[in-house]
Amino acid sequence: MRRNGWREALRPYLEKESLAAFFVGISSGFPYAMIGATLTTRLAQDGIDKRTVTAFTLAFLVYNLKVFWAWIVDGVRIPLLGRLGQRVSWLLLAGTLVIAAVVNLALVDPRASIQATVIAAVLVGIAGATYDIVIDAYRIETLQPRQLGVGSGMSQYGWRIGSAAAGALALLIADRAGWSAAYLACAAFALPAMLTGLIVGEPVRHVVTIEKQGLATVWGSIIGPFAEFMRRSGAVLVLLFILVHKIGDTLANLTFRLLFNDLGFSNDEIAVYDVAFGFWAYLAGIFIGGLIYTQLGLKRSVLIALVLMGVSNLSFALLAAAGHSNLGMAAAIGFENLASGYGGVVVVAYFSALCNLQFTAAQYALISAAASVVGRVLTGTTAGTLIEQMGYVNFYVLTTLLALPGILLFWFMMRAGMIDRALGTAGRNDGAPSGGG
Repeated sequence: MRRNGWREALRPYLEKESLAAFFVGISSGFPYAMIGATLTTRLAQDGIDKRTVTAFTLAFLVYNLKVFWAWIVDGVRIPLLGRLGQRVSWLLLAGTLVIAAVVNLALVDPRASIQATVIAAVLVGIAGATYDIVIDAYRIETLQPRQLGVGSGMSQYGWRIGSAAAGALALLIADRAGWSAAYLACAAFALPAMLTGLIVGEPVRHVVTIEKQGLATVWGSIIGPFAEFMRRSGAVLVLLFILVHKIGDTLANLTFRLLFNDLGFSNDEIAVYDVAFGFWAYLAGIFIGGLIYTQLGLKRSVLIALVLMGVSNLSFALLAAAGHSNLGMAAAIGFENLASGYGGVVVVAYFSALCNLQFTAAQYALISAAASVVGRVLTGTTAGTLIEQMGYVNFYVLTTLLALPGILLFWFMMRAGMIDRALGTAGRNDGAPSGGG
């Protein structure tokens, strides 16, 4: 009986759709690592000052601008490749662009030209954001509504593996063969999503839209996804929640490598405690998230995630106060990744369920971009200055306080019944339209 119970519990994770979500997630995670923690470490080791290093996080803003070209992925057919299907053809094209952009970043030298490095990082951001648009749409349309929770977890597993493996590989190769070789090796992480598209094929739930012809049709394809979303009941508050819920978490996460560098941690220590130990803690968080999601449902699971992700920033305030401590680093990274892994499952499942299958790419691009834009702007424009003025301890306490608005807003939306009314067709088994008003 117990053996059958385990088989039933594991079956959703072994379904074709869930495995596809896992493999496309690998390719989604690695561009983030290339222009995130990895580039931050590279710049810090090259002696670039903190304000310039944190300003590089503005390269992530490209991910927030992807809403402006996501409609192209939904409706523009690629010549020749388009015969493979809308999503598969775009996976191949976007993956190729990512490989080219990462190779370009490998060939620049920040000490010789910071301007060329900025341009290279932005190009990786553009290519990675486009890849994300396609990958998110492919994942959501491949999964059935009942699979959104498990599929989101598998996608997060893949994202973390891609990000952590690329980050660890880059650090290890950089210490032995230089940063150019490190980035060239990591470009191969774009391949899993491309191969998944070729093997699994077009998503079953993909809704074919009319190809864009004429200015009026193009304008309608741009504005239509946003207009449909804003017609839903409680859409304004849902969008406000998306904007503010992750400010503190984003502000904190993009500065961790600066803290580690200033506390004197070596590349090998970062690879072991941040990348490797954090990786396993993240996987544990995803597993716990799946269990709690099943037991408590979406709404209460998300609320718990918001609280945990906010409080986890305090662990880095404690690490900053303690100084160079491998045990302290492991504890802080463990807690943060446990909370992020758990939150990733339930929050991504909620955001995926908000999409209308007619506009999957455009609407998820809107949601995912809005989820981090405020935090990234603050990080790129003020994080370095705040750290210098306040110190690391007070800075991470501030990031914890910034999590409160999102927690309170989601609690209010739960009490007002807005969560269910604003869901899109991707989250509805009957395909019914979202509530109006």
